Amino acid sequence: MVLKIADVRSPDSQASRFRRRRMSLVLDLIGRFPGPVRVLDVGGSPNSWLPEVGRLPSHCHITFLNLHPVSVSSLPGASSIVGDARNLVGLGNGSFDVCFSNSVIEHVGTLYDQMAMASEVRRVGRAYFVQTPNLHFPLEPHFLVPAWQYLPVWLRAAIYRRWNLGWMPRQRDWLLARAEVEQVRLVTRSEMTRLFPDAQIVCERIGPLIKSFIAIRTDAPPSPS
Repeated sequence: MVLKIADVRSPDSQASRFRRRRMSLVLDLIGRFPGPVRVLDVGGSPNSWLPEVGRLPSHCHITFLNLHPVSVSSLPGASSIVGDARNLVGLGNGSFDVCFSNSVIEHVGTLYDQMAMASEVRRVGRAYFVQTPNLHFPLEPHFLVPAWQYLPVWLRAAIYRRWNLGWMPRQRDWLLARAEVEQVRLVTRSEMTRLFPDAQIVCERIGPLIKSFIAIRTDAPPSPS
């Protein structure tokens, strides 16, 4: 039941409805810029954009940045570059109109690493849209276990060695299990506000509960000289 609710592959799932709303906000942000619009998707793939092809402006070019190359043949006009979100070396200040990142910043490492990524997103993007799950939402979104994020690391690793959990297939090796557990660092609203001080923080809610945060900066700084 939980997997069905969280399965973005199902168009009727709660997760898919959230993703569609996010993409509508992103398209509105892109629409603020006259063409051609340069979009940098940090850590994403064409899969998130393919359902929106009919709504994408014809003058929009999307560049995907990942640690490894991704195939972009399915998305007309897109390109792929290799890089690290924490150090976007070679990309100039304001070199993209919109910097977009969906559920990535919680995977880049420590709070220092998250600070580095946030700083680079703010530097490279004239506007930006960064989404990440809320630490205090009761259901952890990767392992799909209630209150998982509050358990000690050693206990989470021990459990993960024994069962498949959510989207995470069982990892029998102790070191790899611990590494997988530790590579997810969810953030609080206070941290998100400090990571992106020039953004509006939008809360995605399920009833009274905040599921995730979106940092949106819509006011574009001057173009680089």
